[in-house]
This record gives sequence, structure tokens and C-alpha cells, in this order.
Amino acid sequence: MQDYETTRRTVLGGTVLGLAAGAMGAGPAAAQEGGAPGSGGAGQRRLRDPRNAYTREPFPEQKQEWPGLASQMTPRPDHGETSYRGSGKLTGRRALITGGDSGIGRAAAIAFAREGADVAINYYPTEEPDAQEVKQLIEQAGRKAVLLPADIRTLAACEQTVAKAIEALGGLDILVNNAAYQQSKADILEISDEQFVRTYETNIFHTFRFSKAAIPSMPPGAVIINTISQNSYDPEEEMIDYASTKAAIQNLTRGMAKQLAKKGIRVNAVSPGPIWTPLQVAGGQLPGTMGEFGQDTPLGRAGQPAELGALYVALASDETTFSTGTAVGAHGGSGNP
Repeated sequence: MQDYETTRRTVLGGTVLGLAAGAMGAGPAAAQEGGAPGSGGAGQRRLRDPRNAYTREPFPEQKQEWPGLASQMTPRPDHGETSYRGSGKLTGRRALITGGDSGIGRAAAIAFAREGADVAINYYPTEEPDAQEVKQLIEQAGRKAVLLPADIRTLAACEQTVAKAIEALGGLDILVNNAAYQQSKADILEISDEQFVRTYETNIFHTFRFSKAAIPSMPPGAVIINTISQNSYDPEEEMIDYASTKAAIQNLTRGMAKQLAKKGIRVNAVSPGPIWTPLQVAGGQLPGTMGEFGQDTPLGRAGQPAELGALYVALASDETTFSTGTAVGAHGGSGNP
């Protein structure tokens, strides 16, 4: 799900990647302390081979009704529940994340809370079981958790959700527009007008509406982070409606960044590749192709949400104050950025 053009305006370079690496803890295949080759000596963590950092096994064929639950996936995605370690980068910040119950949004919520932020998450009402798990994780980090279930396809729902978040958090410093709808179809003739409209309402309309509702309450130094995709630049043929919304969000990110710079608000994007989330089991992949998901990346595997949490932290932190209108990718070696 991502792509990127290398220009001065869009490259974060080593700054974001360095910050992200510092924020990430040890994952399932994480290195232990010791003096193994490549570790840099005793007491330091060993290098982590990205090819084997998470499972390389093909995912079993499975199907859930949209929007799907992470808790019912096989295997369960890793959102950084046991691995992410914070260091105070977002202490006292107030964040709202759409699609924060599972997948990439959940990874961002966990990371933000462990970095010291209070976090409100929006999610589709049927995703309540996953949302309750996130609430517990945020509170275990000692931060305030606000749950805001809503179908955000209407202007009223978007405005009401933002208003509730601002009231509950006492303000808003970080907005992550992450919620998305994706249904793969092999032929454009199979894409109904209803699906096309729903994809646009959920993906690009909510990004515009949440941002517009939030900006008047966001102080200088605040940040908006949009989730785009590898498909923003190189659309997969079976998800042309989804890909076109992500391209629109990428363009909106750059335009908003130019305009909101005058207010001291930064706007950036994270651009994922194939990441193991409920989107995939709830219609995001064509039937019979689940075992192929992520296998064609240069690293030979799909990514896990846990591998993106630190990127959102880096873009939200004060260490990247000169980065706006840019995107940072996590795609396993193919695509852009």
C-alpha cells in the first residue's frame, strides 16, 4: 500500500527512519541483548534481519464480513502490543485516530499512548471488541482513552466525532486520518456505484471533513497525518477505486501542508505497502489469493502494523518540525516512497 517520489519536498531521509528505529522495541523475532556478530558488543541489541522480523509464512485463506476484527484473524496481527517502548516523545499531546481499533490505526494508538499522549479512537460500531482491547492498552500506558464509535460517511458524523474528541481530550494536537474501505474486484464492471461512493465517502471525504473540523482547534505545532498507500502511486488493478482515493489523499496532503504552514500546522502522510490488517480478510483481497499476500515484496513477506507505529510517532514529534507535505513509506522494498 504505498509509493513515493524522491524530491526535496517529499524525502524525510534518515531523520524519520532514525527516530522510528529508536522508538521501536523488540518484536517477535527481536534480538536479544548480547555480543553476537553484528550486535556491536555485549549489552547491545543484535541486528534484526528484516526478512525474518515477522512471519514469512503464507497467510491461510480466510474471510470475514466487513469491517472485520483483528481478534478473529489467523494469525493475529502484531500491533506492537508487547514490543513498542516509548520515550516521552509525545508527552501531554492529545490525539484523534480514525480506524484506531485495529490495523495501522491501532499500532499508532499504542505507540502514541506509550509516548505519553492521550488518545481518542474512532471506529465502525461493530468493531467494539477490538476497540475495547485498544482502550485497555492505552490505559495500561497510563493515558486517557476515548472511544468514539461512528460510521463516518456523513458530514454530521465527522463533525460530531471531532467535536466529541476535542471535548473529551481538552483540545487536539494530533489528527490521524487512517480509516479506509477497500473491496477488491477483478473487473471494473464488478464495482458497483454503491461501492465506489462508499469508498470515496470513507476514505477521502472523511480525511477532508475531519481535517476541516479539527483545524480551528489545533494550535501551532499541531500535526495532521494521513494514511495513503503504495497504491497512491502504482495502483493494483483489482482495487482501482481504493487506489484512486489514496492518490487523492496524497495530493490533499501536499496541498494542505502548503496552506496550513501559515498556521504552524504540519501535514504529512504514511504510505504503507501490504500490511496484515482486517482490510485484507474483509474483502481487500480477491478470493483464493490470501496466501499470495505480501509474498512478492523484495523482503518476501507482508508487513505487520507494529512496523508502522514508530513512523507515525516520528511525524507527530517535534524532532521533525521541518517535515511537512511529505510521505514516508513502509513497503518491503517495492513501490514508492
